[in-house]
Amino acid sequence: MTASRTVELEGHIIDSGMMQQAFGIVMDMGGNFDVEEFDVGTHKEAESYCRMAVFADSDSELQEILHELHQIGANLTDPVDAHLEAAPADRVVPTGFYSTTNHPTQVRYQGEWIDVENIEMDCAIVLEDGDDPRAYTKVLNAIEEGDLVVTDEAGIRVDPPERPRDSSGPFGFMQGGVSSERPSESLIRQVADAMKQTKEAGGNILVVTGPALIHAGAGDDLARLVREGYIDMLSAGNGFAVHDIERGLYGTSLGMDMETLEHPRKGHKHHIYTISEVIRAGGIAEAVDEGLIGEGVMYECVTNDVPYVLAGSIRDDGPLPDTITDSVEAQNAIREQAHQADMVLMLSTLLHSVAVGNCLSSTTRVVCVDINPATVTQLLDRGSSQAIGMVTDIGTFIPTLAEQVLGEVEPEAANDAAADDD
Repeated sequence: MTASRTVELEGHIIDSGMMQQAFGIVMDMGGNFDVEEFDVGTHKEAESYCRMAVFADSDSELQEILHELHQIGANLTDPVDAHLEAAPADRVVPTGFYSTTNHPTQVRYQGEWIDVENIEMDCAIVLEDGDDPRAYTKVLNAIEEGDLVVTDEAGIRVDPPERPRDSSGPFGFMQGGVSSERPSESLIRQVADAMKQTKEAGGNILVVTGPALIHAGAGDDLARLVREGYIDMLSAGNGFAVHDIERGLYGTSLGMDMETLEHPRKGHKHHIYTISEVIRAGGIAEAVDEGLIGEGVMYECVTNDVPYVLAGSIRDDGPLPDTITDSVEAQNAIREQAHQADMVLMLSTLLHSVAVGNCLSSTTRVVCVDINPATVTQLLDRGSSQAIGMVTDIGTFIPTLAEQVLGEVEPEAANDAAADDD
């Protein structure tokens, strides 16, 4: 094999499986490797180090192997400045541009490592020169002619989140994975503790949700969390807002009476009546101001100044005036929320969960809850490895979560739950 480069892996590379994954990548892609140095951490807080030479039959094959290794956090041992090339036209990136992961990333420029701002997956990195150089991500449709775009893997350092042996602390349970055995009261209590810890630290909590939450009867409890200041941003679609407002106006969701579970006469038309009344008022905030909307999640968002993004789709009725129907504009609005979030709750919505997940850094804590395990596994498969998945009924999860967050659990019930954990 004629082509070779040396890479290094640092951190909890054994516990996280990074080292084994690196070996597998090299062999599966037809290369060889030689471990030149390997230092093992001897206690649970200690990190390990591995330096290995990677070999391939050609430079192009080696480059493909290095690209895959780079995605999991293996970095070249001979750092050079990042390669920069000017974008030839608006929305056109140079050939061979570096496509980002969602992990914390640095680029080397004039011998100094610069943190990449607003990191998210599947973007380009643009570098601005000057007295204080900065690097940041841009989606391809935002690239402007002349932008200095990073190409190749040289001069780039990626730092994936690790999974040390010690998983204590309020966020220790967030180690990824999905199981229908996990949605216990104990785990919901841990999610509640994580929310409280996030707020105490001055962080922001984003909720991403679908209309199933309203239909499952959890709207009042989510509204309480908004009212009490535990939700800082809301991302949803036209359907969620419509059914939330419909419930306040008619007591129905999807035409079903939320108290009797019966379908009243003309109940199937309530959602379109709701849309027409909000359009007549001029929007959700205007409908709140005139007293048309007096309860529900959207009401609490308006009255408590909690920003929301309603991203439209081709399936929408109406839609509501607040719904963003331009897909690029909606993506940018979602992206702005995602970059501000320190913790995200994804509640019974596949498409919105994936859309927001694509915009998140791997350091953002994510809890995804859905009765369908495919929703959670698809989120993890698309790169949101920091997410914990809970397969459970959202109508049970949200009320229990609200009780835990707002301290409404009876002492005896809390003691019973603790005993069950033991």
